[in-house]
Amino acid sequence: MQDLAAAAMLTIGLVAGASYLLGSIPFGVLITRAGGAGDVRAIGSGNIGATNVLRTGRKDLALLTLLADAAKGAIPVLAARWLFPETPLPYIAGGAAFIGHLFPLWLGFKGGKGVATFYGVLFAAAWPVGIVAALAWLANFAVTRISSLSALIAAAAAPIAAWLIGQVPACVVLVILMAALIFVRHHENIGRLIKGQEPRFGAKKDAAS
Repeated sequence: MQDLAAAAMLTIGLVAGASYLLGSIPFGVLITRAGGAGDVRAIGSGNIGATNVLRTGRKDLALLTLLADAAKGAIPVLAARWLFPETPLPYIAGGAAFIGHLFPLWLGFKGGKGVATFYGVLFAAAWPVGIVAALAWLANFAVTRISSLSALIAAAAAPIAAWLIGQVPACVVLVILMAALIFVRHHENIGRLIKGQEPRFGAKKDAAS
């Protein structure tokens, strides 16, 4: 029994560790440098996500960053589901990858706000919840044109959707934790929203999500 428990803990540790390291890859930094747009941390909000990459004026680099950040959330979930079906490991993998993006080892634990990676994890772990969150983002953005508010609305909607749709408890817990961390990472945006100072998309100082 002890050997089985030790093997299980080792497996969990390896899955979580590998997923965290993949999530830690700062694609926004790597892609902007490779594309000749400099260091994304030196412009705009200093965030490494796709919204700030867009401030370089390179839509292609922003799209690549968006896709790469989403992929590094989805791949660990899908890989863990393939290797360890019918276990909670895919949700552990998704959570670790998400935390890796927020607190990347390679950047001194100073990462992004997690929205693209959040969606990557959601669509891989529970695609109906991902669709609800995406629709919530699109609907709010169509009305307000505020990216950060749309991300917060989507994050708030995701746990409710996960519960109502009847996802397994491990999935619901994962979605709740990711949503909570998105709110924490958007604390500056929330402060500006309360003051009515959060710019709309297209403004010179629109806040990154």
